Amino acid sequence: MFDPFKDFETLGYLRNVNRDKDPDLVKQMEHNLFRANIDEALKNLEESEELTYESFLDTHKILFQKYYPWAGNDRAETMPKSTVKKGDVLFCAPSECRRAIEAGLYLGQHRKKMGEKLGEVMGLFAYGHPFLDGNGRTMLLVHMELCHRAGFSVDWANTKKSDYLSALTHEIMSPGRGILDEYLSRFKRSVLERGKWIGGIFLIHGLDGLDEQNQIDGDLEDPLVAEKYKQYEKSRNYTYSTVESDGNCEKCRAKPCVCSNSSGSKIKPR
Repeated sequence: MFDPFKDFETLGYLRNVNRDKDPDLVKQMEHNLFRANIDEALKNLEESEELTYESFLDTHKILFQKYYPWAGNDRAETMPKSTVKKGDVLFCAPSECRRAIEAGLYLGQHRKKMGEKLGEVMGLFAYGHPFLDGNGRTMLLVHMELCHRAGFSVDWANTKKSDYLSALTHEIMSPGRGILDEYLSRFKRSVLERGKWIGGIFLIHGLDGLDEQNQIDGDLEDPLVAEKYKQYEKSRNYTYSTVESDGNCEKCRAKPCVCSNSSGSKIKPR
């Protein structure tokens, strides 16, 4: 059982407002909330001139705040010292969530790059994995908005769950090699009218991303755990460089740059 707060017996799964413990009931509640709040979440993304890390957090909050009091807060706040994995897939350290998501947004808001690297963008979102639950649904909506702005759509309903999850897993472990780009490019279609999005979304198999439950992998204050993540990041061989921006960004055309981190610099993937 994924219990980062260590209070499952008294406060239920991830401190949900109903203190539910039954996994099936929790999944049903999440699904019901997603259905109930998807219109508002999509509208909020549509009305955002630029998509930022805060847009990502807001999307999650809109979808799940009525069930999870921590909705919209990332792992840097909810479990800053602990690492998370699903199966053999390790996600970034909590302090790196923002950086990974912003790298995806940097690519995603460049029209040409989004068309070419749609899988790399999704992989960065997945590796960032900022929330204790609900990551798959959140990143799907943000990714759909980015695709729309880039002039195409992804026919998610016709993707095969096992193939997608396999490609996503490889993308997380070996980012930027075109693994998920190649898979998703098979399903690129012309722009889909916004009014048709929701019907297609509920035809998707495996909305919640990687098909296993989160697990706590260790405490980053443990030198062995910290070294393990250092080596894992090294093995991914995906470099971020920070470039100061004090004017209109040449990539996202925003001022200030929407690919900015908290210090006002933009994150640029290798």
